[in-house]
Amino acid sequence: MKKSRRSFLKAAGVSAVAIGAAPAIKAVAVASGGAATNASAAVKSRKTEALSAHRWGMVIDTSKITEEVAEAVVEACRKAHNIPDFNHEPDQEKYPDTRPVDHKQEIKWIWEEHYQHAFPEMEDEFLAEKFRQLPFLVTCNHCKNAPCVQACPTKATFKREDGIVLMDFHRCIGCRFCMAACPFGSRSFNFRDPRPFISEFNPDFPTRSKGVVEKCNLCAERLAKGLQPACVEASEGAIVVGDLEDPESEVRALLNENYAIRRKQELGTEPSVYYVM
Repeated sequence: MKKSRRSFLKAAGVSAVAIGAAPAIKAVAVASGGAATNASAAVKSRKTEALSAHRWGMVIDTSKITEEVAEAVVEACRKAHNIPDFNHEPDQEKYPDTRPVDHKQEIKWIWEEHYQHAFPEMEDEFLAEKFRQLPFLVTCNHCKNAPCVQACPTKATFKREDGIVLMDFHRCIGCRFCMAACPFGSRSFNFRDPRPFISEFNPDFPTRSKGVVEKCNLCAERLAKGLQPACVEASEGAIVVGDLEDPESEVRALLNENYAIRRKQELGTEPSVYYVM
């Protein structure tokens, strides 16, 4: 009898707790459902506004690249992606143990190069002087057959279905196999903590740490928001990004109407960056 009574009281107590908790559980369920609905809506909204392509590509009109435009493009990329400038004096109050760099060191996503270095295989003794003087902007070529992707042992370097070659900074172990595999010199290695050398932080993009490789990501984070890459906005019409597989796209129109070249085509990596000459 005592056992039955004890069992009854135990069951009743559990029921009471369940009944008392029901409104709270319902409220949580509703809130969670609402959050899920809002999240779904946000994802759908992002997908709706995002810029997409079957294969992203870039066309650079060399006739429109002046020294001023080139500098503006490099600076826009630097600010958008927290690229360190090792010529910048670190804040000694914030980073008291950081000393200035005593040797040349660069982290490059997009940078200026002379013709003979950008296209060494196409160098000609009778090349027009204007090409020798032009600043050529070079960057990651987001190759169709990217050797860096094949060389990376941790899949920190990977290629999306739309052709953009990206990096997962957290998976990078700093082996630099990707740097050895890239024939364009488009990757940089952080031999030291880059964060003290960032003069102006962009909170919308992650910083990197010592021992990590980095490179151009074609502003994938901006494309996802429906924005053009930072370099395109700063180029005054000299750089166009679009779908190489869409015959109606602006990049295809430029390639149909102009003579364009790519870097080191003979290697078979199929670069996605074209230069209108």
